[in-house]
Amino acid sequence: MRTMFAAYLMIGAAVFLAAAQQKSGISEDEGRILALENAWNHAEQNKDIAALDQLLSGTMTYIDYDGSLQSKAEFLSTAKSESLHPEQIVNEEMTAHVYANAAVVTGIYREKGISKGKPYLRRGRFTDTWVKEKGTWECVASQSTLIIK
Repeated sequence: MRTMFAAYLMIGAAVFLAAAQQKSGISEDEGRILALENAWNHAEQNKDIAALDQLLSGTMTYIDYDGSLQSKAEFLSTAKSESLHPEQIVNEEMTAHVYANAAVVTGIYREKGISKGKPYLRRGRFTDTWVKEKGTWECVASQSTLIIK
């Protein structure tokens, strides 16, 4: 059920971004990657591990806001943790730059939820690196840094 939700979400985001592309002049690949970034947020927010698994490369490296380093398996384990309940994850000011079969996305994220029974609110900058393999974009590296202001 969650995977179907993620699929519908990605299709909806792709349609929305296709219309936005025509107005903003971004490429098809840039629009697709930005849609995948938003799908990632929704999958993480809804604990849709199957959808996250499809978005992330098997070799993905994740550097969290606290400096900790995680493999894909560790990231997925954290995402499905019973003690973590993200209520909202939203990206702002995203920019995608495509270089042949690689892309770099930068932006700002806002996240709020409950972790280990305590509410949290975070705002940070992120950089994600995507690679296109066999016609499919996958995130191979992700890094986030808290904005303290």
